[in-house]
Amino acid sequence: MKLTRRTALAGTFVAVASSGAVRRARAETPVIKVGVLTDLSGPYRDINGPNGIACAKQAAAEFMAANPGIRVEVIGADHQNKPDVGTSILRGWYDNDGVDMVTDLTNSAVALACSAISAEKDRVCMVTAGGSSALTGASCNANTVHWTYDSWNLAHVTGTAVTKQGGASWFFVTPNYAYGKAIQADATKAVELAGGKVLGSATYPFPETTDFSAMLLQAQSTGAKVVAFGVGGTDFVNLMKQSHEFGLNKTAQLVGMTGFITDILGMGPAIAQGTRLTENFYWDMNDRTRDWTRRVRPLLTQGAVPNSMQAGNYAATLHFLKAVKELGPEKAKGAGRLTVATMKRMPTEDDCFGKGSIRIDGRKIHPSYLFQVKQADAIRQPGAVYDLVATTGPEDAFRPLSEGGCKLVKA
Repeated sequence: MKLTRRTALAGTFVAVASSGAVRRARAETPVIKVGVLTDLSGPYRDINGPNGIACAKQAAAEFMAANPGIRVEVIGADHQNKPDVGTSILRGWYDNDGVDMVTDLTNSAVALACSAISAEKDRVCMVTAGGSSALTGASCNANTVHWTYDSWNLAHVTGTAVTKQGGASWFFVTPNYAYGKAIQADATKAVELAGGKVLGSATYPFPETTDFSAMLLQAQSTGAKVVAFGVGGTDFVNLMKQSHEFGLNKTAQLVGMTGFITDILGMGPAIAQGTRLTENFYWDMNDRTRDWTRRVRPLLTQGAVPNSMQAGNYAATLHFLKAVKELGPEKAKGAGRLTVATMKRMPTEDDCFGKGSIRIDGRKIHPSYLFQVKQADAIRQPGAVYDLVATTGPEDAFRPLSEGGCKLVKA
């Protein structure tokens, strides 16, 4: 069945029934509801936002086309990067709207709060955009899966590879929230284990900071070979632009510790060229990623290509729905721990991340890739901006199970 923009975004896709009995059976089947809680108005709108919702709806539409007996509805809302706003919305979804799974959760503070509520209400929480590694560490629970990336993953892959390739001294610029603190701490360990040194760091108030000049001058004064920005979205774009104004790009390797292709395209090739960053999905990586991008791109903002978090929304939603099918909608609905346990038993596979698995601590495992942004004059196709520098296999890309401190892991 060919999916149009209208059907893919409709949220509920009901196949035509061939008999009254089938129609009655479908009417009695409970609707599985997925809530995408994201940033629709702030600095992370472009790195997930409406396009992240569209990717989750694409997963639901494709699943229902293949499984016409199961009805799925996808809804979205704006958490405004405020944990109190996000938790209020989520409680309403769980208590009044019959939502069975929440995903996205851009912003680690929001993700951690919503993970705890999902455990309390026995619903499924699939974090695809919040990055704190505490979600599978001290704050882990049996209702949460952490899908796309985390602070340990990006810090370890980027910090280790860049240091070993000559980036012996580092300076960090990070926001003053949970994820920023986590990724700087994780990256510091990775850099030092690889033989490098951290010469200094600067922390700024989020989201009210727009002028980063003092921090960038401080970084420049240290002579650090690598200046790393522990933030994505609008702040990363502005940091990169202001770095070029001060000529920092000429004296140091600029690294996006949490950068995404949407950020790279947003700042433009002249600013982005030469930047290094880790992502766990790239739309132009192989035939499967290109085919998926072809399917979903008509639903995205004109000209956009999907990033790894948006791909995570698709893949996590699809795997959740596979577990719903395995259990049956009636049994799965409202049974978060049972559904997550089922997801952990099932191997993961989708067009974005390929084959993988979910560990007992809730960590989704797959390879990670260190990319370098192509020089502006080497870009031959819109959005095809990365050169692959290094690949880290799934067994090394994420924190060892024994080191996270998750209570679900038996000693």
